[in-house]
Amino acid sequence: MRALINGKLLTDPVAQPGQKPFEIYDTRLSGFVLRVQPTGRRSFYARFGRNRRFALGKADVVDPEEARVNCQRILGNLAHGRHPLECLGGVAGLTLGQFIDVCYTPWVRANRPRTASNSLDKLQRHFGSWYAEPLSAITVERLELWKGRRLNGGCKPITLLRDLFTLSSVLTRAVRMGKLATNPIRKVDKPRIDRQPKIRFLSAAEESRLRIALRERDAKLCLDRTSGNRRRVLRRETLLPPLLHFGDHLTPAVLLSMNTGLRLGETLKLRWKNVHLDRCWLTVEGREAKSRQTRHVPLNAEAVSVLSQWREQSGSQGRVFNVSLSFKTAWWRLLEYADIQNFRWHDLRHHFASRLVQEGVPLNTVRDLLGHSSVAMSLRYAHLAPDQRCDAVAKLGKRPLSTATVQLPAEVAFPTTRCAYSFDPKVTVRLTSRLRACAPAHISAMAIELERRM
Repeated sequence: MRALINGKLLTDPVAQPGQKPFEIYDTRLSGFVLRVQPTGRRSFYARFGRNRRFALGKADVVDPEEARVNCQRILGNLAHGRHPLECLGGVAGLTLGQFIDVCYTPWVRANRPRTASNSLDKLQRHFGSWYAEPLSAITVERLELWKGRRLNGGCKPITLLRDLFTLSSVLTRAVRMGKLATNPIRKVDKPRIDRQPKIRFLSAAEESRLRIALRERDAKLCLDRTSGNRRRVLRRETLLPPLLHFGDHLTPAVLLSMNTGLRLGETLKLRWKNVHLDRCWLTVEGREAKSRQTRHVPLNAEAVSVLSQWREQSGSQGRVFNVSLSFKTAWWRLLEYADIQNFRWHDLRHHFASRLVQEGVPLNTVRDLLGHSSVAMSLRYAHLAPDQRCDAVAKLGKRPLSTATVQLPAEVAFPTTRCAYSFDPKVTVRLTSRLRACAPAHISAMAIELERRM
């Protein structure tokens, strides 16, 4: 069907829903289409080529003349070899790759220096094929298709959500700089994730095996150092410094993390000037913390002892652990030796928090020690806290003490003025606190005696 698509046509009977969907083609602009569904939904489309079209909006939201102008722009872009959605909601000629290179990269390196490289690498890896297209080409429909392919390919929902947030950061900057009308990711259905995942922490047996493995590892390294120095004496070579307490940095780093809950990055960047052994606390500077907030962490007796011995062995200059990258290789070998499965370095932080909660420490105090910005992050440990939930459920199986069953004597009579119902003397009556108020004194005394015996 062909007709002039305008506001008058929308009220005409020929454009009303029928039993089957149908389309009305505009007589003025070829490719401008109004599609009518049996459900009553009417939408504008820009149709071009063979079975290719772009949705311009619903008829009850977008004015017909506005839809016609957008359709004309799309057809013009196709005629000049540009992307169909160029100039719609964005700046003409500004592609996603150009915006990332010119605008987003300088901003993220200045404002998010710790995660900038990871974010830019993730954008290139997952959205590199979109770099040559304009910002307006990133639509909700396209994002939903991308999300479906990732989930069907085995991607975990939490991973997908992080990738979406990375792209959303770019599009939000584009909106704030006036390069894009809206951020389409806000309209994408986010995958559901478990907000209270299972927390991995060491059991008593695992912690014991880990500590034994650390001691045996240190003993072996110290023995190797002593044996090596003996060979150096025979060769008249310079001796290596003796290992006074530990084989290397691994044992003090593990024990410090278990007793303070520091993140791996905070542990690696910790400096001796921020460790105050005389006052039993250390400082995590804001520029090194994930939340960018400075916090002071108290040290218990074991942490003070470990740091004191490590300072005596390694010196007190610069960083506490002078490691260039991480403890990854030595850490996995230690776990294999201690027969501990599925345990990451970050789980030492969970182990620290779990032990605190199990000892009855309030969640807000745990939040402060861990450096969480809100207590909601610390609620994952709430199920480990000793509370009255088990006691409350156990009370359902107990018999109330205020109830007793007695056989009333035949001569007992209750005053009708105080009791709204009569009793048969031969029937067993359950005395409650309400009945006791209207019973004779010797019956009340009998009920009290029965309660004591129960």
